[in-house]
Amino acid sequence: MEQGGQIDVVYTVLEKAFDKIPHKRLISKLYSYGLHKDIIEWLQAFLTDKKQRVRIYDAFSYWAAVVSGIPQGSVLCPILFIIYINDLVEYCSAGSDIFLFADDAKIYSHIKEKEDSKLLQQDVDKFKEWLNVKKM
Repeated sequence: MEQGGQIDVVYTVLEKAFDKIPHKRLISKLYSYGLHKDIIEWLQAFLTDKKQRVRIYDAFSYWAAVVSGIPQGSVLCPILFIIYINDLVEYCSAGSDIFLFADDAKIYSHIKEKEDSKLLQQDVDKFKEWLNVKKM
């Protein structure tokens, strides 16, 4: 602030972020990092082959496969979530900074001239694009 200008901040909360992580994409990302095959297969068993249904009073829906989401409350949940979103910072790199905490993201930039605002907007647009690509 001593250099003049202002700090513009965009606060976001990724709604139901932990529930939206696609299992296949997460497993693919784990392979791309070179994790040992046994660990990935263990994580895949932890995440996949689950089914759910809804009960309303005495009526039940059909069983449906659960193809996305990380079981919340587990020790693995935050780690797997971070692994899944860790490329977000590089994706939004037009000139802003991004601060991530769980499913909250804060994109901010020191604005001294009109061009700085445009760069911040580019990063916000890239953030939205990333969300669409990652199915979040």
